[in-house]
Amino acid sequence: MPTRKSPRKGSLQFWPRKRAAKFLPSTNWDAIKSDKILKGFIAYKAGMASAFIKDDSEHSMTKGKKKVVPVTILECPQMKILSVRFYKNGIVANEVLAPTLDKELKRKLKLPKTTKKLDSIKSEDYEDLKIIAYSVVKKTNLKKTPDIIEIGLNGSYEEKLNYVQENIEKEISVEDVFDKGQLIDTRGLTKGKGLQGPVRRFGITLKSHKSEKGQRRPGSLGPWHPARVIFRVPMAGQLGTFTRVVYNNKIIDLGKAEEKFKNIKNYGDVKTDYIVVEGSLQGSAKRQLILTQPLRPTKKQLKKQHELIEIR
Repeated sequence: MPTRKSPRKGSLQFWPRKRAAKFLPSTNWDAIKSDKILKGFIAYKAGMASAFIKDDSEHSMTKGKKKVVPVTILECPQMKILSVRFYKNGIVANEVLAPTLDKELKRKLKLPKTTKKLDSIKSEDYEDLKIIAYSVVKKTNLKKTPDIIEIGLNGSYEEKLNYVQENIEKEISVEDVFDKGQLIDTRGLTKGKGLQGPVRRFGITLKSHKSEKGQRRPGSLGPWHPARVIFRVPMAGQLGTFTRVVYNNKIIDLGKAEEKFKNIKNYGDVKTDYIVVEGSLQGSAKRQLILTQPLRPTKKQLKKQHELIEIR
């Protein structure tokens, strides 16, 4: 009888399987290209709902009919620029703070007493710039402490500099960054599950009910030599709170909340701007996420055309 073979359990693409160090993950902004100048935005997961939509896709079997799809509601409070980072040879060479900052931000961060002004920076000394942005989360029911991330910009160096000069003291809305019907990528942490066994963590098969020393464990931890348990053996450990990316999420609706979403379970009311995305996203309620322009948009997802009728 031939030896039974199966693919190894647990992708090494996601390794090590331990809790992420921070809630908002690092992003390779240079890889993301788009027509909009700002490449990303901070959002907060409110919860899921069912949406009644009219299918307007060209060759869909349900074209012109109403159907129900699962959607995720995200709250997107306005963002403001904290500082501008100037790069030379791929390294941060200078940083300029915004002239006006929120009181909550000054309490939480150690800021220099004297700062340079944006007008005093010689643009010819640098080759690229990115912004450090923070969410004006005090307008929501969540918390007062803002979330801070570095966000890349599209366009030439002069276009980026003009955008920063125009918006350094303004609030940036999600409607300035994304459009209804476009695709977005979502970066954030999954729900934390704590300590879990190898069956749930890696998907190994249960052993026979007659097996010794337990069913829900690997049959062998490895050979005699090397005389140690190598890292590829499926073992019990942390599951969840991992950084993951969900690609090509379709925006069904976005705009001002205006008391549209009230009493969402484990969240409350959506008070600021919102985005409604088709399908589910990673993380629990109130989890902060980074919404970015699509890294690799698919034609199939772009062809989908939905008209939102009602959300329940």
